[in-house]
Amino acid sequence: MRDRTTDIRKHKRILNTLTGSVEKPFLRWMAARLPGWVTPDMLTIFGVFGAVVVFVGYALCNLDPAYLWLANLGFVINWFGDSLDGTLARVRRIERPVYGFYVDHATDAFDEILVFLGIGISPFVRFELACLALVGYFLLSVLVYVRTCVRGEFTISYGKLGPTEARLIGITANTLVFFVGNPTLNLFALNLTVYDSIAIGIIVLLLVISVATTFRQARILAKMDPSGGSNHPAK
Repeated sequence: MRDRTTDIRKHKRILNTLTGSVEKPFLRWMAARLPGWVTPDMLTIFGVFGAVVVFVGYALCNLDPAYLWLANLGFVINWFGDSLDGTLARVRRIERPVYGFYVDHATDAFDEILVFLGIGISPFVRFELACLALVGYFLLSVLVYVRTCVRGEFTISYGKLGPTEARLIGITANTLVFFVGNPTLNLFALNLTVYDSIAIGIIVLLLVISVATTFRQARILAKMDPSGGSNHPAK
């Protein structure tokens, strides 16, 4: 029989975010009131559609900054679909753990590509900074999935921040740029916009969290899985 660390069906979800105490009961409340014809797969597709709306909104900002509101709407749509699909399955007791885990996180990767590339082609952030932020996000995602495999724990949040907080940061940044603008700052002889500075902050945060998580989990796993005479894992 498979143990919990190798069977994705037995993994434990860990969500400890700033909004979690309010968000989780609210999601369950909404899921219980959705009409019967709404399925988890439909919500997953709706979440992807939200990411497409975010991408289009940012792209159209090259014509008019008012399209930031379209990007904000996309974040809300993405949150609704991405957050409710699994909740709906659990409320209705129709979970498909293996299929759901695969589809949910495969589409998450697609969503994040759309969001970060949309930010990169907007007039607010340098494309290379948006790509670096995407790399940082994927690095953290890889660590999350590896930890799920080796420890049976799917940690959705780090430092009280999770997907919902990330969307709120995006919405807040968009709103500030719309009302205040995106002035250029001279930092360390570099001309960076406010949005560039936010992107750099996110890149640094993701990198620090990734490095700290890697070392912390390695120490924990070293105690759980003591060496049998080799300093390297078996392949």
